[in-house]
Order: sequence, then C-alpha cells, then structure tokens
Amino acid sequence: MYFIILIAFTAIGALVGARLKSKFEYYSKIGIRNGMSGAEVAHAMLRHYNINDVKIVQGQGYLTDHYNPLTKTVSLSPQVYNGRSIASAAVAAHECGHVVQHTNAYSMLTLRSNLVPVMQFSSRIQQFLFMAVIFGLGAGFGGNALMLILVATFGITALFSLITLPVEFDASKRALAWLDVSHITQGEEYDGAKDALWWAAMTYVVQALGALVMFLYFLLSFLNRN
Repeated sequence: MYFIILIAFTAIGALVGARLKSKFEYYSKIGIRNGMSGAEVAHAMLRHYNINDVKIVQGQGYLTDHYNPLTKTVSLSPQVYNGRSIASAAVAAHECGHVVQHTNAYSMLTLRSNLVPVMQFSSRIQQFLFMAVIFGLGAGFGGNALMLILVATFGITALFSLITLPVEFDASKRALAWLDVSHITQGEEYDGAKDALWWAAMTYVVQALGALVMFLYFLLSFLNRN
C-alpha cells in the first residue's frame, strides 16, 4: 500500500509538474508591453515596498527561483532573470511576494522558517526508520517505538507541506495584486500571470496531499498493530 500511494502521488506530481513546465514555456514566449526583464520587475516591486536590503541575483538551473530569508537574497533562474515575458514577470513578482511576507513578519512564513531545521532532521532519519521497520526491526516494543517515531517524522513532513500552502498562495496573491496596481501586466498579460502562478501553486497542493496521505497511512498502520 505504501508503494501504491507513493507511485500514485509521484505520477500525479509528474503530471502537474509537466503542466506547469508547459505553461511556463508558453508564457515565456509572450512578452509584456513594457519590455521589463524579470530582474527589473523584481527591483521595481521591492522599490514599491521600500525594501532596500534585499539582493536580486541570477541563479542556476531551470525553475529554481526562490527567496532565502537568511541571506535576504532573491535568486532568479536565468530564464526569469533575463526574460521579458509574462512568465518572467509572474515568477519574479511571486518571489518578491515572499520578501514582502518576510518584511511584514507574515506569521505562516515565520512558522515555516522555524520548522525548516526540524524538517531537515526529520527527512534525514525518515528513510532509515522506514527501512528499519520494513526489515525485521518492526516487532515488539522496540518496533512500536520505531514505528511511532516514523509516524512522527511523516507528521512533521505533512505539517510542513500544509503550512507551505498558505505561504505560497499568499505570495502569489501579493504578486498579482502588485502586477495589477503597477500595470506591469495588463489585460491578457495579467490573466496569463495568474494562470502560470496557479499551476505553480498546484505543485505544492499535490505535495501536501501526498504528505498528508502518507502520514495518515502510517498512523493507521501504527494504531492497527496496537
């Protein structure tokens, strides 16, 4: 059952990811009227909010855009940083939406940031605990203890994924509101930016659902064996 769930959500995630990629590539071919690059859009949004202590840099890879609150750096993939398209404007504004969240001490972003060390530790030990339970250490009191810890690690993963949802949706909401008010995107450009960010959000929804189902599966398994 574990592998069935894993394969099912991996397949769904792959389908949503492929759809996101196709949307990004489609909107990457449609320029915005003012001709601004993703980097210029990011700088303009930060200036609008009077944020002067955040760096905008060009990162590496494809769709690797992110904001690091520890270094106060927005890293934009080359396609977004240099691109002058609907997709570039949408992604750049979304990442700056996270900057605005950080500046305003948005509670869900703060909570997610605080959970990162716990999540990283949980992820490291999760696979070893799972293998231990599967291969002969899942019997007796010691097995129950291992199973309970395994359930806890999947619970942390699910919690982190669920907290990520409002963070991502809120960043997109802030991005779209600013793109509209600033007239960076207008009419069909705005609709395209909204569509691209919606599909980006769906990848997080699939991850959250998968993590929640995994947690419930292991929790029910633990309860049934006891």
